[in-house]
Amino acid sequence: MSTSVTPSVPARRRSRAWLGVLATAAGSLALAAGPAHAAAPAGHHPAPQGPLACGRAGWVDGYSDALDKTSAYGLGVGDLSALTWDARRGAYAAIVDHATGEQARLWFIADPAKPRITGTLVLRKPDGTPYDDTDFDGEGLAVLPDGDYLVSSEVEPSVRVFDRQGVQQAELAVPARFRVAPAGEATANATLEGLSVSPDGRYVYAAMEGVLSGDVAPGGSADDRRILVYRASGRHGYTLVKEIGYQVDPGNRISEVAAYGRSGLLVLEAAFIPGTGNTIKVYGVPDARGAADVTAVPDLGTAPAGVLARKVLTVDVDACPSLGAVAKEPQANPLMDNYEGMAIAPGPQPLGLAQVVLVSDDNSNATQTTRLLRLTARLPGAR
Repeated sequence: MSTSVTPSVPARRRSRAWLGVLATAAGSLALAAGPAHAAAPAGHHPAPQGPLACGRAGWVDGYSDALDKTSAYGLGVGDLSALTWDARRGAYAAIVDHATGEQARLWFIADPAKPRITGTLVLRKPDGTPYDDTDFDGEGLAVLPDGDYLVSSEVEPSVRVFDRQGVQQAELAVPARFRVAPAGEATANATLEGLSVSPDGRYVYAAMEGVLSGDVAPGGSADDRRILVYRASGRHGYTLVKEIGYQVDPGNRISEVAAYGRSGLLVLEAAFIPGTGNTIKVYGVPDARGAADVTAVPDLGTAPAGVLARKVLTVDVDACPSLGAVAKEPQANPLMDNYEGMAIAPGPQPLGLAQVVLVSDDNSNATQTTRLLRLTARLPGAR
């Protein structure tokens, strides 16, 4: 059943609920400041309040299941992993994640509040042959300033550039230790999952879903991840300039990243617990560009304090109200599913707040749902 829920009267592009959140946040900040000329303590922001608050971090604006188990252009829509805004299309782009027997492709989605498919694009090798599930596992997706698509695949892993027609034009260098074992230290199906381009187009962030074997702590902890940072160096050119370290909450993986502001990075952390369901949190790294370079650190599990990037909880999705959502499998919160894509909605970001859109990957599974979830997050350090 197709479902769209917005906890207010819908507006054309942004829900009025979100605008209400902005107004509420503005009022809360004003109250926090106290008398005229007084200011809130540096770095202090009041916790979200009201029925749409997701615990003490972020708000939920609505969700839609309209794309679940649907078809377009004679093909089933599902297995959606990454999500990014494509300004030239005026739509969000999502990538198909290793669908069995399917060609690698993008789907274009208009209006996450009432989503509909507006187009599709097959991804092809330089000779024009389509990639498919035998040699491609699309997990990360971003749009470069010239409109070309940047796509990461978990198979090798790789980061490739495709033009607007879907033909591969270039490839970014990936360090040898990031290769899947035995060629490197990565685990199959747990490599370059998150991918994003900074708003100014100068930097690319490619995040590892899982831990490298060389970064497992002596006690067995496997919570440290590496994020590759590339800097623009000419047309189609991005040069790897450093790696930054990031620590997920115990048991979590990195599902997606989304760059914002001058140097901020949202990180979507996720986990699945049988019998309990999915757990989802969105964190913000206020200064990804300024984070320490850990390229020369052989083992993040023994790295000294202060080396890993600082993170701030921006939306506790687990704590969001369920909004009446129905789950097809056991979930502590029925709003939860296998969210693997995340994008920051276009437009102004008043008070450092932004609407964030998540998409879930149904894995072509009857007990999972293709769902678009709209959140409001405070972007830490946004400038």
